[in-house]
Amino acid sequence: MNPEPHSHGPDELCEAGSELYARALRESHVPREDAEPAPCLLRFGLLRPDPEHPDRLRPVPPAVALPRLREALQERITHEVRRQVRLAEQFAPLMTLARGERAPVTDPSVTVLNGFPRIQAAIAEALDSSSQESLVIQPGGVRLPEALAQSHALAQGLLSRGGRMRTLYQHTSRHSLPVLAYYERLRGDTEVRTLDEVTERLFVFDRTVAFIPANKDRSKALELRHPALVDYLAAIFERLWRLGTPMFPQTAQLPSDNGITTRQHAIASLLVEGLTDTEVADRLGMNVRTARVHIAKLAATLGSNSRAQLGYLIGRSDMLKRAGGA
Repeated sequence: MNPEPHSHGPDELCEAGSELYARALRESHVPREDAEPAPCLLRFGLLRPDPEHPDRLRPVPPAVALPRLREALQERITHEVRRQVRLAEQFAPLMTLARGERAPVTDPSVTVLNGFPRIQAAIAEALDSSSQESLVIQPGGVRLPEALAQSHALAQGLLSRGGRMRTLYQHTSRHSLPVLAYYERLRGDTEVRTLDEVTERLFVFDRTVAFIPANKDRSKALELRHPALVDYLAAIFERLWRLGTPMFPQTAQLPSDNGITTRQHAIASLLVEGLTDTEVADRLGMNVRTARVHIAKLAATLGSNSRAQLGYLIGRSDMLKRAGGA
């Protein structure tokens, strides 16, 4: 009997998939035949073949699987937005031809913003016009006081109009004095949470307009007013928000496990993926020197004398499984 087709995403695992994955984490493996009703687990990379036992599947630790799924999700968002832009560009001359117009027709739901001044001006205008809600994702750990000061009046304006602000940073921002001072000065309904890793920069205002980068150096951005795209990005924010650790106004301490901090758990999962020190620092929003300090502390905790031995000890310790809540 063939299993029913699975069309859901990794953020909404079916009941059979959730139960089997939890069982695999508890028992370290499951028979391959037990996964037939839940092919989604293999498709999302939550289970993988056991090289020593072909009839078994082993679970991928949640702390390893989650960053991969987030990255795939971000790539899918970017791909869909680019498809929307290409579609608008392809149909513009056809619409002009159909209407008998000489002037080019553009899609008002997608605007390409070139240059930092124009991007900053468009975001500031959208925030100044909003009255209900601001959803923001800010990757990286450093926030310049000058940039924070420039946005303070606009943010306070939204709060004074009865709006709500929610912002997601990376854990490295929890120790940023300028960031803490910025939120302590605001008066109104504002919350901040943090994660080890977040998506690229995102702004959503009143769920009617969103801004995302359009290239790697963020010198180009997309202003999105298509309801389906804005709703999609807002849904991504909400799912990440539920995973975040509160930072403001209430602060929840990041847990540690036998002397290994949450940040070191995140670093361990990236080291297992084979990332370099520079790549680890970039993913977690810290500078390379700080990343190397944490790697050295992690190595000392596990008793490692080399990078190769560190990877082996991380795997042997089961720390990634514990970090994922198994």
